[in-house]
Amino acid sequence: MKILMATMGLDIGGAETHIVELAKELKAEGHDVAIASNGGVYVPEIKAAGIRHYSVPMHRRNVRYMRRSRKLLKEIIQKEKPDVVHAHARIPAFLCGSLHATMHFPFVTTAHWVFETRGMLRYLTNWGQRTVAVSEDIKAYLMREYGVPEEHITVTVNGIDTNKFSPEVSRDRVMAELGLDPQKPVISYVSRMDEDRALVARQLVQVARDLDREVPGIQLIITGGGNVFDEIKAQADQVNADLGRTCVVMTGPRTDINEIVAAGDLFVGVSRSALEAMSAAKPVIVAGNEGYQGLFGPDKLEEAQAGNFCCRGLPMSTPERLREDVLAALALPPEKKAELGEYGRQVIFDFYSVRRMAGDCLKVYDQVRRRRYNVVMSGYYGFSNAGDDAILQSIQEGIVAASEDISITVLSNDPALTERLYGLDAVPRFQVWKVLQALRRCDALLSGGGSLLQDRTSTRSLLYYLSIIRLAERFHKPVMLYANGIGPVSRPANRRRVKKAVERAALVTLRDRSSAKELQDMGVSRSDLYVTADPVFNLPPAPEARGQELLETARLPQGVPFAAVSVRDWPGTGEFPRQLAALCDHLRRAYGMEILFLMMQPGHDRAATQQVRQAMEEPSYLLEASCTPQELMAVLGQARLCVAMRLHTLIFAARMAVPCLGLVYDPKVESYLQELELPSAGHVERFDAREAIACADRLMADYDVVLSRLRDKSQALSQAALRNEELLLQLLEGSAAKKS
Repeated sequence: MKILMATMGLDIGGAETHIVELAKELKAEGHDVAIASNGGVYVPEIKAAGIRHYSVPMHRRNVRYMRRSRKLLKEIIQKEKPDVVHAHARIPAFLCGSLHATMHFPFVTTAHWVFETRGMLRYLTNWGQRTVAVSEDIKAYLMREYGVPEEHITVTVNGIDTNKFSPEVSRDRVMAELGLDPQKPVISYVSRMDEDRALVARQLVQVARDLDREVPGIQLIITGGGNVFDEIKAQADQVNADLGRTCVVMTGPRTDINEIVAAGDLFVGVSRSALEAMSAAKPVIVAGNEGYQGLFGPDKLEEAQAGNFCCRGLPMSTPERLREDVLAALALPPEKKAELGEYGRQVIFDFYSVRRMAGDCLKVYDQVRRRRYNVVMSGYYGFSNAGDDAILQSIQEGIVAASEDISITVLSNDPALTERLYGLDAVPRFQVWKVLQALRRCDALLSGGGSLLQDRTSTRSLLYYLSIIRLAERFHKPVMLYANGIGPVSRPANRRRVKKAVERAALVTLRDRSSAKELQDMGVSRSDLYVTADPVFNLPPAPEARGQELLETARLPQGVPFAAVSVRDWPGTGEFPRQLAALCDHLRRAYGMEILFLMMQPGHDRAATQQVRQAMEEPSYLLEASCTPQELMAVLGQARLCVAMRLHTLIFAARMAVPCLGLVYDPKVESYLQELELPSAGHVERFDAREAIACADRLMADYDVVLSRLRDKSQALSQAALRNEELLLQLLEGSAAKKS
């Protein structure tokens, strides 16, 4: 990939070092990297690694500087044409965000720290299409203060180069340069010498005289530059004058931090600097402006990781505590110091490798990078319906498995929910302007899956989906009817509308043979109607253990067989709840199966479920927990039998090879029962308990044969469903070839 990073500057600092190490690792892995910044001491190092640098004054929150920086960034982006722009720090992210609004490049940010949010500062922030946070508490901050969706945030680490920061690095050159005595203890400290970073540096200088009294000849190396450097150096010079020797060495900013760390017998600091010292196998006292943890060891790991070794939320550092811990650490036996050093280095290998950091970023880049193709999906999405959510997820996973060059935008009733659950871009399905924008930018419209072209629900619903198809055609976008279930379409005018839409579509795949017959009955004459299968046949279930956990929440007795029952509200069912209750009672009495009710769409299923349960004489159970489609599949996979009114309960059960009795309320259910060679217990509008019980008895008597046949059918439909993505790829490639 071609990656452009934008940051304030490249002087000494934890975030700056993070950027340098990330850029170098990405370059080493074969990516083309450039950095735009105000420059600094690390510029020669990145240039030596083959990374281009552009000078952009993004280090000042000043209107004149920001306008100039924005102009320069625009020119750089136009020249570089990056696959992704990765901004670090508030000003670069804000500037890149303003350009992203018009240039539409893939845009990622990293949050290295928390910012003030008072007044207008909240609006001087842009977190990009996706955000990388360097700790869990920063992730929580982004969600709390800025409302960044959790699914848009990836937590990474401050990756450390374990070869650069190693116990093998020599201290000799730095010791000689600084005039330090190798026979006397050395404490090293690295941080920016800014007012909001230099608290512990001040405290080290403050306690230097006390340390010298306890450990004669002790030496302190304090590295870093910033707006309070001169002030602290004056204090250090006074200490040295009082002691009549060089006790505190203020080096200013340097790039040879690995040698500075190597020179110390003990390191004091936070964040990335502390991790670098751990990588060098040094004992480390973790202390900074936000808190104090003390000497790091196994008992401190969880606490340190929670705040990314920044001590957020811990008690503040005090000179007295710092002095006590420094003296205690220096007094440790050599073998204990070595043990702490070895443990710290192992923590880096286990959790903080630079390769992991680069891998995390590459995964985020992949989420936003431009794909060759963009498709818009139109369906019954964002309504918290497990069946349609399963369709969406199945199509998404099928497309991703078939090609990494296709991005998906969903027309959703609840875009935030769709983005949170599936990480997909989504636009409101009823906001015309946003729908038009999505269709204008796409390469194809996928209408489906599910039963969209039907007027059983309402003509209004049918007209909505047909209007989306027509809008796509007006933008000259190919339309694919994706694994559609057709019908019922009762009204003559609606049948004519559907016929025209199907005949104009670039590609039509159908989820069952009865849908093909319905189109033929409408007079559709095209010969290229592909009968595939519902994409849900390739949706993997949640782990079996998760299914067991959910069963426990329903208080279902462990280890007993059960029948899963799924019903929905439907007009004109009359005696159906009472008749179905009799079937459920029979299953429990005759076969010892407990009855567990599932709700695919709670808002539409709860009343009908309650009616059946109240009419039962035997006890029953209800799974109330909110479940994903995969979790429902995991639950169904542990059932002995399923009684399904909803189509996708039937499909979930078939996917998990669980024999099923169908409750027919719509031709689509009857169609799939025929496809799977499973029995119908009857139509809900004329349901008869005696006939349903006889049907159940026949199934149970022939259970093993039904189960074997269902496994074969499910496997065949899984293979057929893969054809949907194959045909989609052919459509997109053919359309692109025509354009070129």
